[in-house]
Amino acid sequence: MSMNPFCEIALEEALKIKESGLAKEVVAVTMGPSNCVDTLRTGLAMGADRGIHVEAARDLVPLSVAKVLKKLVEVENPGLLILGKQAIDDDCNQTGQMIAALLGWPQGTFASKVVLDKEKQVATVDREVDGGLETLCLDLPAVITTDLRLNQPRYATLPNIMKAKSKPIKKYTPEELNVEIKSDLEVVQVTEPPKRKAGVILSSVDELIDKLKNEAHVI
Repeated sequence: MSMNPFCEIALEEALKIKESGLAKEVVAVTMGPSNCVDTLRTGLAMGADRGIHVEAARDLVPLSVAKVLKKLVEVENPGLLILGKQAIDDDCNQTGQMIAALLGWPQGTFASKVVLDKEKQVATVDREVDGGLETLCLDLPAVITTDLRLNQPRYATLPNIMKAKSKPIKKYTPEELNVEIKSDLEVVQVTEPPKRKAGVILSSVDELIDKLKNEAHVI
């Protein structure tokens, strides 16, 4: 199981913040079945200090993930929460916004640049919008979701992959965090787009013009 590329970018940004001296620790979190630990180990090999695995057998919708994260924030008391901007299976772009709302924290979504000021306890976030770049100043603690242009994630080196095996992973269940996992939506149907008709090979320009005129009706 591979890591969501948006989450890789979020983790890379967290590691850069720690390496710059603006954070003491990076904690990576994953939720899902037992094989999610493999993805968590990848995060630890990239440089995260420790991991948290919330084991849940059933599918997790964004609101459930946000509720679990809220409980973990109450336990861990982080100064900054960084997430990928969206899932890559269903393309949901909701969890970051939901966790910010549940916590009552400011949010900077689709971040393409992040600058922290530890003294003033603020984060400046550049985010890409339709009209160009929007710059936000957020009081910490805050929630930031990451876009593709924020950074280039590092590769885990072999020595760090070996070290990751001994890094601690704390396990929880949703029940231990007092979170009920339920779906607030129902997938009614999933259908493939209609298949395109096979193309044809024409023998002359005259034949092409004839088909464009009499079949496609575009000339």
